[in-house]
Parts: sequence; structure tokens; C-alpha cells
Amino acid sequence: MVLLHVLFEHAAGYALFAVKEVEEIGMLLPQVEESVLSLAKFNSMVSLAAFFPFKSAQAALENMNAISEGLVHADLKLFLETNLPSSGKKKAVLGVSDTKIGAALQEEVSMSIQTGGVVSEILRGVRLHFHALVKGLTALAASKAQLGLGHSYSRAKVKFNVNRADNMIIQSIALLDQLDKDINTFSMRVREWYGYHFPELIKIVADNSTYCRMAQLIGNRKELSEENLEAIEEVVMDGAKAQAILDASRSSMGMDISPIDLINIERFSSRVVSLAEYRLELQEYLRSKMGQVAPNLAALIGEVVGARLISHAGSLTNLAKYPASTVQILGAEKALFRALKTRGNTPKYGLIFHSTFIGRAAAKNKGRISRYLANKCTIASRIDCFSEVPTSVFGDKLREQVEERLSFYETGDMPRKNVDVMKEAVKEAGEVAAEIKKKLDKKEKKRKKKEKLLQEQPENGTNGDTQLENGDAAETVVKKKKKRPSEGPVEEAPENGAQNLASTDTSAKKKKRKSEPEEGAVELQEEEEEEEAAAETPAKKKKKRQEAEPAEEEAEPAVPEKKKKKKKKEAE
Repeated sequence: MVLLHVLFEHAAGYALFAVKEVEEIGMLLPQVEESVLSLAKFNSMVSLAAFFPFKSAQAALENMNAISEGLVHADLKLFLETNLPSSGKKKAVLGVSDTKIGAALQEEVSMSIQTGGVVSEILRGVRLHFHALVKGLTALAASKAQLGLGHSYSRAKVKFNVNRADNMIIQSIALLDQLDKDINTFSMRVREWYGYHFPELIKIVADNSTYCRMAQLIGNRKELSEENLEAIEEVVMDGAKAQAILDASRSSMGMDISPIDLINIERFSSRVVSLAEYRLELQEYLRSKMGQVAPNLAALIGEVVGARLISHAGSLTNLAKYPASTVQILGAEKALFRALKTRGNTPKYGLIFHSTFIGRAAAKNKGRISRYLANKCTIASRIDCFSEVPTSVFGDKLREQVEERLSFYETGDMPRKNVDVMKEAVKEAGEVAAEIKKKLDKKEKKRKKKEKLLQEQPENGTNGDTQLENGDAAETVVKKKKKRPSEGPVEEAPENGAQNLASTDTSAKKKKRKSEPEEGAVELQEEEEEEEAAAETPAKKKKKRQEAEPAEEEAEPAVPEKKKKKKKKEAE
């Protein structure tokens, strides 16, 4: 007799169910399928042996992550060890839904594991009637637990996705290919549409985006004159072509066009031009992204071809796992299987055909260089995937090796040994990585300093305000002290005239009226002055005296000059 236990993983916890009369159930599978739908019949076959609820949402997420990866969590191991029968007359069997977790459990728990067949049908019934089989668990609580765990699980999968940088490259290269097709289709539509009015322009201007700009600029060909020649030359970047367009517009055999049709053509051509500009921006973005994610692959084979390889493989990690033979024919799967089916020649290259190396090689050497290039691509992708600091040193060295191999096929010059090249690359990469790490450390230190300053600012906010107020008061005191010595000599010179004295008195009174503070404020200022005087060092006092002395010397010589004039008059 076999004793079957079924493990069921729910968002609320782990449940272990004991199944009665396993051999009879195995004989009558269609009856089991029918009895699953009714709870009364299902209860007669299955009973709850043990239930382990998760303590928190975090614990539930950890357990579900382990199960999805085919690992046995510590909670699950403890639950099974405590609740499964260790020994007895009946042979114990554990039924599990997933084969991955079944294989892992067979290693951890010493008992036979069963998957599929009767187990899958019983688990279907358990999933349907779970809230009724476990006491204290309602259907609403079970659905809430499932919803919460589902959200947290998917959020964690998206957040901690290893290939999230690769996804940006995959999407951008797909969009770039789509834009190429769309721009080509739209520009052909502009050519056909505007060709009714000015058919000669198609032969003169071959480039699609330039043609759309010209259609936007010219508009009605009858209005084209010598004044527009400079503008046409700017777009076409050729004086002879600009003159040819002008001559063709005068003797064109195209039909006349209405203003409404012309407006629509101009609008459509402006859209095509904007799409072409965006395509250039997207290509620049792809170049920068490839430089961050896979710099060696981009340096070896180019940004676009490298991005296509990553896109076709699914991620950089998948590309790094592929052997060189797979990378060589990546993108030519149809041709490969057709060749295997018809027993013909297998393809020599796939996506790597778009690289410049294969195009430059002779026809007899194309297969050899594609094999060599695929080998170097796998090395570059593995370095990019598993290196901590991304650098393009290895990519440049691998590119040099491919160039040397090409020249060897053409001229017979022996290339350098791979060991020597890799030693040079390792040395250079070490130096570059050290520089990058230094820069990163500096940035990290600056960031930490900024954080400390931001944390200290709210604490010392009030102290800072008081310091500013004290600073302002000190400045006003110093200004007053500086003004005093300059006021003295003006009073000593009575011969300067009554008008000057009167004006100075009135201005001083006005200033006093404006700057007259309240009594409390004056007292505070006096107290601050006394504190500053007490705190002043002898060096500061000397400085103030030195500042005051030259001002007095400048004001005093006015009196003796006038005395000299009087003496001269008396002498005459």
C-alpha cells in the first residue's frame, strides 16, 4: 500500500495533504477528474495533514522566489521534515507539481517524489477548494494573499532584472530597424507625390531625407528663382546640383499643383525630415548605451551589429553562453535548417556578415574570417558580461588581431601570437580600470561630503541665522568707526565755507533720521560693540589705527596750504 502526500504551495503558506486509497484512485482517473469539482467527494479522498502559514509578506516572497528557481527553502525543508512520516509499513511518496522542485526535494528529503498523473489532478482540486480545506482561511483572505504576493513577486522580478540594461539596447535596435523601414516607405511616398509636380528632382537628388528637405524648401517650382539658389546649395551641399535644380524647375514637364495639395506635401515631408533627425539621435543613444554595456563587442564589430547580436540572443548573458559556432550562424537559422533538410551546404555566416571584415575579405577567405571573427566576438561578449569595470581595451586588441589575420590572408604576413596580445591587453586594462576606480572613489567621497553637509544644515539652521545677524551688526560698527576720523578734520577747517558745513550738517541729520533705530536696538548694538572690543586682538586694533591715520593725514594738509597763500600776499 502506498501512502501519498501532496505538497501545495499557496500565497498564505505551505500545505501538506494526505491522499486516501491511492491505488484505487490511480485506476479510476476519469472519476477523479469529475469528483474534483464537488467538495464533498473531494473531502472523502483528501485530508489536510499540516499547514505552515508564512510569518510575513517578505517571508512569502523569499519562499516563492526559491520555488520558482527550483531551490528548497529552509522553511520548506523544516516543514517537510517535521510533518512527513519517516518510516513505517507503508511506502511514503510525496507528490509535487513542478519537476524542478521535485528534483531538489529528492536530494534534500530522502523519499520518492511523484509528479504528473494523479498528483496534478489532486492539486487541481486542492487549488479549487483550498480555502474550504484549511480552517480559518476565507476565500477573500486567500485571494488577497495571492494578489499581494503576485504584485511583490513581479515587482521584484522587474526591479532586480539582470538584463535591464540589455533590454534598452534590444528595444533601441528594434526601433532603429523599424524607423529605417518607415523612413524609406514615407520618403518613397513623398517622391511619388511631389514627382507629379516636379519629376526632374528625383534624378538630381538621390538621398531620401535630402529630397524631402528639397520638397519642403522649393514648394511650387514656378516660384523658384536665383534668390533661392543659396538656400538650395545649403541643403544639397553642392553648387552644381543647386544650379541643375534651378534650371530643371524652369523647363520642367510636371503638372501644376494647387496650394492645398502643396501644403499637405510640405507637412508630410516635414514629418519625414523630423523622423530622419530622430533616427540619428537614436543611433547616438545606441552608441552610448553599447559603450556602457558591451564596450569590447562594440569596439570589435561595431555598435549596430553588436546590438543586433545581443537582441537576437535575448541578452548579453545569453550571447556570452553561446559557443563561437552558434554566434557565427546567429541570424541564419532558416538557411541552416534548410541545408540540413536538403543535405546542402550550411551557411558560413549570419548577422556578423554585416561587419566590415567579411566584406573586405576575398571570396575564398570569407568563411575562414567569419569563423575567426565569431571566435573573437564570443571572447568579447564574455569579457563584457563578467568584467566588473567596463573598458574597451580588449575589444581594440581583438580588432587588431582580426585586422592582422585579414592581412595574413592577403599578403602572408604572420600575425602576433594570441598570448602576447592578451598579456598587453591585460596590462592596459589593469591601468585603465585603476584610473576608473579612482574617479569613482572621488565621486563617492564628494557625494558623501554633500550628504553630510545636507544633514548638518537643518541642525545648525538657527545657529547660522544668529551668526548672520551678528555679522551684519559687526559690519555696521566697523563702518561707523571708519567714518569718525574723516568727520573730524572737516570741523577743524572753518575757512572751507559755511555752505559746505551746512550741507554736511543737513546730510548728517538726514542720515541720522534714516538710521535711527529704536532704543532697544541701540542698546543691543552698544552691547555687541563692547563684546567685540573685548574680543578684539591687539593685531586687529593696530590695523584699525593704521586705517584711521592716513585718513587724518589726507584731511589735515588743507589748512597749511591756505596759510602759505596768506603769507605770500602779505609779502607782496
